[in-house]
Amino acid sequence: MNLELSEEQTAVQQLAEEFVEREITPHVIEWDRAEDVDRSIVKKLGALGFLGLTIDEEYGGSGGDHLAYCLVTEELGRGDSSVRGIVSVSLGLVTKTIAYWGSEEQKRAWLPRLTSGDAIGCFGLTEPGTGSDAGNLVTRAVADGGDYVINGTKMFITNGTWADVVLLFARTNDTPGHRGVSAFLVPTDTPGLTRRTIHGKLGLRGQATAELVLEDVRVPAAALLGPEGKGFSIAMSALAKGRMSVAAGCVGIAQAALDAAVRYAGEREQFGKSIAHYQLVQELISDISVDVDAARLLTWRVADLIDRGRDFATAASKAKLFASEAAVRAANNALQVFGGYGYIDEYPVGKLLRDARVMTLYEGTSQIQKLIIGRAETGISAF
Repeated sequence: MNLELSEEQTAVQQLAEEFVEREITPHVIEWDRAEDVDRSIVKKLGALGFLGLTIDEEYGGSGGDHLAYCLVTEELGRGDSSVRGIVSVSLGLVTKTIAYWGSEEQKRAWLPRLTSGDAIGCFGLTEPGTGSDAGNLVTRAVADGGDYVINGTKMFITNGTWADVVLLFARTNDTPGHRGVSAFLVPTDTPGLTRRTIHGKLGLRGQATAELVLEDVRVPAAALLGPEGKGFSIAMSALAKGRMSVAAGCVGIAQAALDAAVRYAGEREQFGKSIAHYQLVQELISDISVDVDAARLLTWRVADLIDRGRDFATAASKAKLFASEAAVRAANNALQVFGGYGYIDEYPVGKLLRDARVMTLYEGTSQIQKLIIGRAETGISAF
């Protein structure tokens, strides 16, 4: 793997960095306190091509490789993880999945809208009673003539109240476990679909997280994404790539923690000199720095494997596991550098810690990642 960025990758990274400083950084505190990101950010992301990375230009995408996608995701994570989540879910989990599994009709209907920011997608997998045990979801889609009628509830759905389409997973037969699950593209204006914003979150407060309730939601058979009964495979393939995106966002959080800690340590004086002079402060900063580099390299390896058509699922779990836990450590160490001021939301590190904490939970908890890695290493796949 060549660790030197190409001219195109460097240009994309700089574009993302400038976008963050101009459109995100000035508003981070306001959005966090209001628990609401300004929705106009979506069209701006689309206009720069950030919602179309890795998608063919034929469908409105901006092309590029997965490393470029990671570079943008990292910068967005450095700015505000709530904004990063918009891209990770709408592009990473929904648009890419439609591009891979969708019919030509589905691609033409959704991809140009999603890549431009005219539409947003959300990923409807988690339910009130099924998080890590996604194969045993209970939302049902019953065939009725040429349609399916869907009933169920989805929980903790990123972009849920903003989305125009839900990539929804529901049980289409009585086969136990994951073999009975299918995937559907459900427009959010379909009668019977209601959405409720979840407030009071610890982190990602500006992100539109929702509960979705489906009561006799009727969709045509053409809404089925991929073959019936293949929904679990579709979900897992989407999440494998999604873990790379989460890892990249975690690198951004850790980088932001490092930047903030170094800057503050150089400015804050105690006992007649800046605290950057003290070795124990330097130790905190060095720990953050190592975590940033290690997490970034693990994430870039996943992108390289994907772009070369190699198996990447275990590498993605390793990157997601390490980077998410590293982001928590980095933000916590940065808060220690800030001391009491780190506990005030006028300073960035408290929000970084709150945002980092959920990264160890969603798109597969740290414990699930360890199971995936352990099974890959031992070859033992059953409990």
